[in-house]
Amino acid sequence: MSSQKSAQRDLSREMIMDAAKDLFIVKGYQHVSMRQIAKELGYSHGAIYYHFNSKAELFYALVEDHFSMLEQKLKEIAQAPLAPIEKLEAILLGYIEFGLNHQSHYEIMFLIKDEEVRNFLNQSPNETYELFAQTVNSLCEKQLSIQEIWSIFLALHGFVTHYLRHVIQYEEVRDMAKAHVQFLLKGIN
Repeated sequence: MSSQKSAQRDLSREMIMDAAKDLFIVKGYQHVSMRQIAKELGYSHGAIYYHFNSKAELFYALVEDHFSMLEQKLKEIAQAPLAPIEKLEAILLGYIEFGLNHQSHYEIMFLIKDEEVRNFLNQSPNETYELFAQTVNSLCEKQLSIQEIWSIFLALHGFVTHYLRHVIQYEEVRDMAKAHVQFLLKGIN
């Protein structure tokens, strides 16, 4: 087996995604190349192309993975044996906790805007938002409008983006997050 084939097999998709995630956050999507990602890992850029056909495909894989993590967290909370209002509070806090405990993931999911990748992203953000919206609506005492659910999402997103890079993790602002969620809950119940 050639050393090139061996290197391609030794380099995993996860290793590439981890290195790319960090570079995308620090330098921005447009300013990162597949060669830079390979250099960061100590491999040839050909080894990267063995796993991903393009930078946009690599970015898409990152976003898909991150939305899957968020969706899993929301599903776990939704299945918890809690009263509806407690579950709703846990969903809203869980969203904030995810965003602040996975800050680089959150930035990739929501804050990197680029025309090249915009067309690449399709179902995952919509599916995760749909799960969020349906869960929130099903747990509220009253029927919420689409605009009200969107406003709740934007309020959570605003909280997370306000504290991104200003805190290391959710625990630092847990009390503020709880107060924020309580304020939101007053408006919908």
